[in-house]
Amino acid sequence: MVAIAAMAFLALTLAGCGRREPAPAAVASFTMRERVAALALRQSGFGSISVIPVRFEYSRIAGPFQDDGRTLYCVSARMMGRRFLKGEKAKVVIREEAGKLSILEDVEEVCEGHRTEPFKELEALGNR
Repeated sequence: MVAIAAMAFLALTLAGCGRREPAPAAVASFTMRERVAALALRQSGFGSISVIPVRFEYSRIAGPFQDDGRTLYCVSARMMGRRFLKGEKAKVVIREEAGKLSILEDVEEVCEGHRTEPFKELEALGNR
């Protein structure tokens, strides 16, 4: 009986440890650029599943800009650390719709021709 109660307690405790979406009030306290950086860092291309820590350099962002009625951000960065003495380039296109962010797949040509600027928020979050 004690073992069943202990297992139930453990299951409930572990269920509460999962990744949760921030409350709407918490989302409002972050700037859109910080939210874009956080979403980019959760992508596997940006090292989210890497066992070895990565370091970001020369991070850039283009946007927000409109493309076919969509509000998009293009994020790119050079990552160092996963490959010995070799950098990797990571890129992602993020769509904003009604305050929600999502990842767009296979739209590399969308980012071409847009002016980029340094993306210090990504480096600050990623280089902790």
